[in-house]
Amino acid sequence: MPLFSVDPDISKAKTIDTSVYTSQKVVEDMKEKIFASCWQFIGSRDLVRETGSCHPFILLENYLDEPLLLTKDEKEELHCFSNVCTHRGNLLIYEPCKTANLRCKYHGRLFHLDGRFKSMPEFKEVKNFPAPDDDLHQLPLFQWENFLFTSINQKFPAEVFFNDMIERVQWMPLDDFHFRPDLSKEFLVDANWALYCENYLEGFHIPFVHAGLNALIDYSDYETELFFPFSSLQIGISKTGADYFDLPDSSRDFGKEIAAYYFWVFPNMMFNFYPWGLSVNLVQPLAVDKTKVSFLIYVWNEEKRNTGAGGILDKVESEDEEIVQKVQKGVRSRFYNHGRYSVTRERGTHHFHRLLAEFL
Repeated sequence: MPLFSVDPDISKAKTIDTSVYTSQKVVEDMKEKIFASCWQFIGSRDLVRETGSCHPFILLENYLDEPLLLTKDEKEELHCFSNVCTHRGNLLIYEPCKTANLRCKYHGRLFHLDGRFKSMPEFKEVKNFPAPDDDLHQLPLFQWENFLFTSINQKFPAEVFFNDMIERVQWMPLDDFHFRPDLSKEFLVDANWALYCENYLEGFHIPFVHAGLNALIDYSDYETELFFPFSSLQIGISKTGADYFDLPDSSRDFGKEIAAYYFWVFPNMMFNFYPWGLSVNLVQPLAVDKTKVSFLIYVWNEEKRNTGAGGILDKVESEDEEIVQKVQKGVRSRFYNHGRYSVTRERGTHHFHRLLAEFL
């Protein structure tokens, strides 16, 4: 049996091998096998709001460390491509800016805003020039309303990752969700990224770890839905009879007092919808036992922001951080190799482990 193998029958399955959390080699293997092959969140279209806007960024900084560039050209079209000049490898754009063309500050190579090569000084004598590889390397760009995603080495269409979530919340006016950098935060967690994700993917721990959240949502009605192959949903029902979505009759959940939708998209993205808006959580590996978690806040209804399940995010994050750091220490033990799954409560974690095993 291969090292990474998880039985599809949850009632028989054992949890994934602990080397996922403890081996630096496995973390390195995941770069290309998982993270470069799947989709990653960039941000919103507000990053390049005006014609000529350029937004440089590093995709999964200190892990994939890929320098990319988002632009809006003169036709109002958005593009994502490599931010590395095809002449000698200089970074092309250093800071967000507006420009008519992309000019390398090293030797003056010029590109159009869609990444196509335009001109280069002192290159008249060069044969077979320009060639297609003198253009900037293009990356796919997936747009969901205001939100943007890309993939370094796309192996699957974006739709199989996101369509179930998109359909479920299609009634929400996402263009009215405004990014709030003043409310957004980053946390460094001394634990493996996968431990953080699998903790998110089950509500089993809520009564034991999150007393405040447990007082707001009905644990007995906590639901997990698996969207094969690459996503899942947990639904928190209001226990208090307050602070829940006013669902339209077009919603498949109409009639339920839903306090929160917790969507997870493989490998490391979480989209938490509350009556006040959205918290996008990005779980980014830094080392085998170090993770950066970004909470990006998009507010829809300011009046509801400090209420309900979405009103205690900092407290819940602190509690999650504490428990996964303890688990990171535990999984290093020579006496622990595998656990078993609760058939009713850990379906999301089992699904995640199966995906990890498949990709590895």
